[in-house]
Amino acid sequence: MNKVHTILCLLALILGVWTAQASCRALFDDDHNKDSMLERHEAWMAHHGKVYADEKEKAKRFLVFKENVERIEAFNAANSSIKGYKLGVNRFADLTNDEFRARRNGYKRLSSSRKITSSFQYANLSAIPASVDWRKKGAVTSIKDQGDCGCCWAFSAVAAMEGINQLKTGKLIPLSEQELVDCDVQGEDQGCDGGLMDNAFNFILKNKGLAAESNYPYTGQDGTCSSKKSTPAAAKITGYKDVPANNEKALLQAVARQPVSVAIDAGGSDFQFYSGGVFSGGCGTMLDHGVTAVGFGADADGTKYWLVKNSWGTDWGENGYIRMKRDVGAKEGLCGIAMEASYPLVA
Repeated sequence: MNKVHTILCLLALILGVWTAQASCRALFDDDHNKDSMLERHEAWMAHHGKVYADEKEKAKRFLVFKENVERIEAFNAANSSIKGYKLGVNRFADLTNDEFRARRNGYKRLSSSRKITSSFQYANLSAIPASVDWRKKGAVTSIKDQGDCGCCWAFSAVAAMEGINQLKTGKLIPLSEQELVDCDVQGEDQGCDGGLMDNAFNFILKNKGLAAESNYPYTGQDGTCSSKKSTPAAAKITGYKDVPANNEKALLQAVARQPVSVAIDAGGSDFQFYSGGVFSGGCGTMLDHGVTAVGFGADADGTKYWLVKNSWGTDWGENGYIRMKRDVGAKEGLCGIAMEASYPLVA
C-alpha cells in the first residue's frame, strides 16, 4: 500500500466512512499477510541455506513460494483428514512443479511392453506376513539425495542391489550410483538425463559388479567413467527379474522376499510436498521416477500401504520415505507402482 492510500484509509477509518473501511481493512490485511509471508520466506531461506543470484530472482522465487505455501495449507485444512496424508513446506517450496519434475525425476518409460520370458520365482509364495520392513532386517542403507540430477533410476537399482547383497552375505555395503551415472551411458541410460533400472541391472551384470560408494562417491552430476574408482567391485549380481506387470499381488510376493525397484508417477505437486501419512494420490500412471519398495504393512486404521524408499534426502516425506496406498483397485497400483517393477538376483 503506498503512502497516499495509507493516508486516505486512515482518514476514512477516523471519519467512519463505512464503504471505505472494508476495502481499507482488506488492503491492510493483504499487506500484513504479505509481510508475514515475506518473513516466512526469509526464515525458510535461512533454514535451508537458500541463496539467490539477485533480488529479481529472489522476488520470483518468493511468488512461487507464496503460491505453494497457500496451496499446501489449503490442502491440509480441507483434505488431509479425508485423504490420510499431509503436505509440508519442504526445501522444494520455491520450485514450480514443472521445475521440480525436471530436476528430480528421470525414469524413462519402457518403449514397448515387457516380454517376461522366464517364470516369476515368487509366484507360489503364499505365506506372506502382514507386514515387512527391510530396514529392520538391516537390508536398507540410509536415505540418499540425488540432488538436481535425474538419476533416480540409478538410486532405485542400487538400493535394490544393496538389499539383496545384504540378505545373501550379511553385509550392508552402500554402493555407487555415480558409477552408473558415469559409466552406464552406451544405451538408454544417460546419467542425469534419465534411465531405467533394468538397464542398470544389465550394466552391472556385464560390468561384473559395482563399486562401493566410498570408492566411487556421488557427485550429483555427469562425469567421466573411472576404471580406477570402479575397481574392485564391492558387490555383484547374477541376474535380475521383472515382476509380472499390473499385478499388486505379484509385487507383494516379491517385496516379501527382498527390496524391489519400482517406477511410479511422482509428477504431481502432492508428491512434491508429501510430508506424512499414507499417500493416496493424486497421481496417474505416467511413470517418471524410480524408487525402491522396501516393505509393506497397514496403518492403524487398516489402510494398507507400500513402504517406499526415495532419493530426495531425509527432509522430504517421512524422513525420506513415503507410504503409498496398497490394493487400490486399479491393476497398475497407485501411481503405477505395479507396472514396471524388477529386482536383482544373487546366487
